[in-house]
Amino acid sequence: MTLNDKLDATKDKTSGKIKETTGKVTGDEKLEAKGKAEGLLGKAKEGLGHLKDKASDVAEDVADKFNDGVDSAKHKKDHE
Repeated sequence: MTLNDKLDATKDKTSGKIKETTGKVTGDEKLEAKGKAEGLLGKAKEGLGHLKDKASDVAEDVADKFNDGVDSAKHKKDHE
């Protein structure tokens, strides 16, 4: 997850929490709902960032294993 992704997710979660709390305190149900939605958006962005990181790690592992297999096959062929 890039730093910009982390900052964007944190911004949405923080801003959402502020709006939600302000809405509760002032009795503004629309602001409270908007804050909850914005907070959820921040959590979703954060989750997506973690998912992207995991997918990248898996792809890297697959590429490493593939390259190891190719190297092993080349080594075997060279010693035939």
